[in-house]
Amino acid sequence: MNSFGRRFRLTLVGESHGEMVGVVVDGVPPGIPFGPEDAQPALDRRRPGQSLLATQRQEADLVKIRSGVFEGRTTGAPILMEIANSDARSQDYAELRDKPRPGHADHTARVHYSGHNDPRGSGMFSGRMTACWVMAGALAQKALAARSVQIAAHAVRIGHVWTDASLSVAEIRKGVEATPARCAVYGVAQDMVDAVEAARKAGDSVGGVVECVAEGLPAGLGDPLMDSVESLVAHALFAVPAVKGVEFGDGFAISAKRGSEVRDEYVVENGALRTKANHNGGALGGLTTGMPLRFRAAFKPTSSIPLTQQTVDLRTGEPAELRVKGRHDPCIVPRAVPVVEAVAACVLLDLLLERVGMEGFR
Repeated sequence: MNSFGRRFRLTLVGESHGEMVGVVVDGVPPGIPFGPEDAQPALDRRRPGQSLLATQRQEADLVKIRSGVFEGRTTGAPILMEIANSDARSQDYAELRDKPRPGHADHTARVHYSGHNDPRGSGMFSGRMTACWVMAGALAQKALAARSVQIAAHAVRIGHVWTDASLSVAEIRKGVEATPARCAVYGVAQDMVDAVEAARKAGDSVGGVVECVAEGLPAGLGDPLMDSVESLVAHALFAVPAVKGVEFGDGFAISAKRGSEVRDEYVVENGALRTKANHNGGALGGLTTGMPLRFRAAFKPTSSIPLTQQTVDLRTGEPAELRVKGRHDPCIVPRAVPVVEAVAACVLLDLLLERVGMEGFR
């Protein structure tokens, strides 16, 4: 299925080389100020062709809002947003119908859909579908801001270059756009750019990690066990192509520490219950703690690289060589930053609506 959410529910539509990609969002509180000018900046951060660190496919990605907004405010009706696909080169993918690309969904999609899937540009499995999340996320962030919830993300690892700096939303926003790497730590960001450039010149690619922080969340959002806040965020993140790992707080590193080091002791600050540290990433028992929700998503290196790769010709069953054509990202991490923000916003608004309902946004 291509839908996600319970109260704030989005359905992704379109394919990479079809006429458009878009999103239908239902459960939107009425009266929220919203228009193309609110969604476009996030789409501009995600769109291709921004620098040599990204694919050179040239798409304007100009958003059109087809329904659910009247006189600059949401009406409560489902909102349809879309962007056109205007620079697709479908001929670059003709060979892939019978020669699946290593590291891609070409073969699995063919099997799942009995060969009826659209293979051009990976179809619905393309990273272009993340633009749908970004449109819905822009709307979600506008609603969350009215409840003083702020979200920001940046790259904390690209290839072998990484930072362990723990930044606030304000600190991330201050530095994230300073370099094409979208890492808010400037000196590290420059090294990340160099790492991507080295891979690109070698005809290769690199992966990385995006960290996201959400501040202003009340305690108690989520559910224990099956629908924990971590489960829902991870579920949505794994709907993003190339995500291979998700961790909260100290993540896997917490397994090497002692309980006395990571128990997040309680204190009262300005009349509010807080914790001295946030090793658990703002979630305990599947519920938000009131501390910043902090998580990271790991992205694999782009599999579409110009180096010769080994595959199988499905017509003959014989080994075959493949040189992937088209325009692809040497590193998707910088463009993934606004996507991760959008995913977080959609999940958190959904949870907040379950707590306060539509009335909480009027």
